[in-house]
Amino acid sequence: MHEGSITTQIVESISREATRRKAKKVTEVKLTIGELTFLNPEQVKFWYEVLTKDTIMAGSKLIVEEGKGKVRCLKCSYEGSFKYIEDTVLYTPMPTLQCPKCNSSVEIIGGKDCVIRSIKMII
Repeated sequence: MHEGSITTQIVESISREATRRKAKKVTEVKLTIGELTFLNPEQVKFWYEVLTKDTIMAGSKLIVEEGKGKVRCLKCSYEGSFKYIEDTVLYTPMPTLQCPKCNSSVEIIGGKDCVIRSIKMII
């Protein structure tokens, strides 16, 4: 359910920017959602539609792109995608904090963010 609170923050940020620029209408918003935010893009779209109803953002197109997770190995310097394990409880692959090459610990260097990439407005 954290999609509702995150989307509320996104809508508030867009509204502030639209007000600052004296926009008459917001027509399109592009977001990048990192895979490690565990935000469901369809839920974000649902909440966006609910929260923008009766605002200058009503009817605007929301484009959501996935930002891939990326790790760096502290031992072998590997940089890239995660090693995944199959989680039989959640029925989905889950990223681990182990290097896909040497199984050492890794640090997360990408995929934890949610970014408003662009806002199209009618001024």
